[in-house]
Amino acid sequence: MKEKFIKALESNNLGEMRKIPKGDLHNHSSIGGNKRYIEEWAGVSIPKPPNFKGLDDMQQWYRQNIKLLIKGTLGYEKLIEAAFVQAKMDGVKVLNMSFGIGEVVWYDNSVDNMVQALKRIHQSFAPEVLFIPEIALSSFTPIDEINKKLNQFLGQNYFKSIDMYGDEFAVPTFKKIFRKAKEKGLILKAHVGEFGTAELIREAVEELELDQVQHGIAAANSQSVMRWLCDNKIQLNVCPTSNILLSRVESYKVHPIRKLYDNGIKVTINTDDMLIFDQSVSQEFFNLYNAGLFNGNELNEIRENSLNLIRENR
Repeated sequence: MKEKFIKALESNNLGEMRKIPKGDLHNHSSIGGNKRYIEEWAGVSIPKPPNFKGLDDMQQWYRQNIKLLIKGTLGYEKLIEAAFVQAKMDGVKVLNMSFGIGEVVWYDNSVDNMVQALKRIHQSFAPEVLFIPEIALSSFTPIDEINKKLNQFLGQNYFKSIDMYGDEFAVPTFKKIFRKAKEKGLILKAHVGEFGTAELIREAVEELELDQVQHGIAAANSQSVMRWLCDNKIQLNVCPTSNILLSRVESYKVHPIRKLYDNGIKVTINTDDMLIFDQSVSQEFFNLYNAGLFNGNELNEIRENSLNLIRENR
C-alpha cells in the first residue's frame, strides 16, 4: 500500500489516492461532511470560505451560508449522512467523529434515540468504516448540565472517545468529568494549542490525562513541550487547512506540523470542519506534499498513524 500511496502523490492522482486506506480522527460530525452532498440535497451552492479572522468569524459565516439550510431532525441527519458519504468516498477506514451533547435535542433529548439513529446512518452509508463516535463537550456549557447529560451518554456504552472544545483555559474545570470518562475506557482528547500556548497543551494533557490532542500546533513554539509530548507518546490530530483558514498558520509551506514531526511527535492529518473548509484527508496529503513540507515516505508514516485503531481492533 505504501508504494501505491507514494505513486498517487507523485502523479497527483486524487482518484487513486482515494482508494488508499486512511483515517480521519478530528471530524466534527454536523460540519464534517461532503459539501456537494449537502448542496445537492438543499438545492443551493455553498460559497468558498474566505480566510477567517478566528472562530467567531467562521461561526458567523457558517450561520449565514450553511446553518440556514439545515432544519429539524431531517436536516441534522443529512449532515451526518454527508460525513459518512465523505469518509467512504475518500477511503477513510477509521472515522473518529464528535457529537455535541446538545445535539440530542433533535431526538427529543433521548440519547437512546440519537444512538439508534447514528447506528442506522452508519450502517446505511458506510458500514465498512471503523466508526469511533465521540462525545464533544463545550467549555461554555454549565458543568452541572454537562454532568447530567454526560451520564446519559456514557450509559449507552456506545461512545468511544471524549473531547473538550471552546475556551482552552477552562481545562481545570473538566478534570472530574474526564476522570469519569477514563473510568469508562474512553479515549481522552481536548482542543488545545490551536489558539493557546504550548505550556497550556502540557497542562491540559497532565490535568485531563489526555491520550490525544486536537490541533496542538502551538507545541512547536516550545522545545521542552515538544520533547515532553514525544516522551509521553501524545498524539496530535492536526488539521492543516483549518489552521490556515482560521489564520493560525500562514501557509502549508510553513505549517508547524513539520517541526512537530521532526521532534518525534506522533501526528495525524485530518479534516476538522469539512463542510466549511472543503479539503478531504486525501487533499490534505497533496497540500503538504506539493508544498514541499513532507516526502512520500513521511506522509505514508503519518497516514499509517491514523490507522492504528484498525490494528488494535483486529
